[in-house]
Amino acid sequence: MILGAIQHSATGQDCICLEPGRFLVRLRTARGDLTRVVLHTQDKYLPLSIQDTREAIPMTLSLSDNTLDYWEAELSFDVVCLRYWFALTDAGGQTVYYANYRFSDVPFTDTDDMFDCPQNLREEERFLTPRWAENKVVYQVFPSRFASSQAVPEELWYKAPMSFRDDLHGDLRGLIDHLPHLEELGVDVLYMTPVFRSNSCHKYDTIDYYTVDPAFGTKEDLKELVEKAHGMGLRVILDGVFNHTSPEFFAFADIREKGPKSKYLDWYFIREFPLRAARGEKPNFKTFSYFGGMPKLNLKNPEVAQYILDVALYWLRETGADGWRLDVGDEVSHRFWKRFRQAVKAEFPQALIVGEVWHYAPDFLQGDEWDTVMNYPFYQSVLALAARGEIPVSRFVGDLNFLKGNLHPRVYPLLWNLAGSHDTPRLLHQCGGSKARMKLAAALQLLLPGMPMLYYGDEFAMQGSQDPDCRRGMLWDPKRQDAGMFQWYKSLIRVRKTCPGILARESTDTADDERGLLLRRAGGFTLVFHCEDGTLPLEDFAGRRDLISGDVFKGTLEPFGVLVFED
Repeated sequence: MILGAIQHSATGQDCICLEPGRFLVRLRTARGDLTRVVLHTQDKYLPLSIQDTREAIPMTLSLSDNTLDYWEAELSFDVVCLRYWFALTDAGGQTVYYANYRFSDVPFTDTDDMFDCPQNLREEERFLTPRWAENKVVYQVFPSRFASSQAVPEELWYKAPMSFRDDLHGDLRGLIDHLPHLEELGVDVLYMTPVFRSNSCHKYDTIDYYTVDPAFGTKEDLKELVEKAHGMGLRVILDGVFNHTSPEFFAFADIREKGPKSKYLDWYFIREFPLRAARGEKPNFKTFSYFGGMPKLNLKNPEVAQYILDVALYWLRETGADGWRLDVGDEVSHRFWKRFRQAVKAEFPQALIVGEVWHYAPDFLQGDEWDTVMNYPFYQSVLALAARGEIPVSRFVGDLNFLKGNLHPRVYPLLWNLAGSHDTPRLLHQCGGSKARMKLAAALQLLLPGMPMLYYGDEFAMQGSQDPDCRRGMLWDPKRQDAGMFQWYKSLIRVRKTCPGILARESTDTADDERGLLLRRAGGFTLVFHCEDGTLPLEDFAGRRDLISGDVFKGTLEPFGVLVFED
């Protein structure tokens, strides 16, 4: 038995309150090491001489990642405090007992030696997320390049490659006019990159948080956009750039003018004067990514923190938007995000809070900061499997299960599973121009649990390399659109919505690395993903109707083919 691999945290991470009186307990062990785990519980305060409260609950091996097995048990109880321990049995019949981060050769009998679960504390700190967002489809728009209410010359709108300075005159009115496209595609959530005043086309260097950029329109245009989106059943997520500002933001502009005498000196992290931020040198003040055009805010300063909280609440009140995506969220302190959540959720409990982070970040997902994240670990895995063929199917399944086994159950259906964004090369580019590979990646996005985040234009197989070329003008000319790809995305979203059982938390994944095949059974459906080039005979499914195409499957799966059957 590999004792060093056994992991359990007697906190809200592994002793999770699902709802008052109902809990999920999780334990991690080395993959394939144990054959049986039993969870033993009893009341901390009620003596056995008065009532025997001891229970033995067999745990279920719910899933495995690339190195660990995940054991789970759901239980209901009503006590002041629960004490518990584990009995662990390996394939050789050896049983070891584990409690309070210690191992024993004999069962635990003294409650002081056991793990502790104070019920009221766990219930008070229960992770509450907006139920409306679970498994919804997100559509990301880059407003300056999505649609314009003005007449823009075709040679400008469809310019390729794109540069940082190209102004395509996209605006909110153009986006409003094209909302029916989102409705036809079938998405549920519109996420826009920043729309507030800035001198750049990307708007990630804010000059005025309280003004919609005049190039995009007005506050009334933004309010109308949200209202009309809501009328179509679309939620709207705004982009909050609260880590840094433009140098022209009033506080930093005052520092540049008055130097050490500025009353806003503590709004930023100034190391010395005069300020230096020439291209090619490290600024002498903190910034985003050593870029002098984005000085970092000091959110430890209560005045700055309150300013940003007021901004966040102002736009939710004024527009009725449904939440915030938080730029560079992992470079802002946990202390501030806790305050942010408290302020936002107190007034808007159904607002969705999404953090941008490019790595696994469970510390932000404990129920007191963000609701979810942009799931870049998914992005990395889906591209490695579908776009480049670098990993086997079992590795992809293991990567997914790592997140599922470690994150809170309320988070998993909220993860923004992306295959591209305004910060990455286009999906088709990543796939080396292979539309078959792109279709497979899209299917893995759209037929698995979470919130798939589609980047505008991918539904038409838009091209584009690294930023800024990934931000080309949207393909509105039908002659430039890939109608087949649009139908593929539309069909996948339709299946996702009409067959919600495919998104069930309980599923069985079978990874056949030899044939490059992933079979997933969930909620009364079988999903088939063929992750390799070449045809593959699948006679067992011949004669069954594929829910994506509507056709009867003839028994041979095409390269990178995807099928969905009702069991």
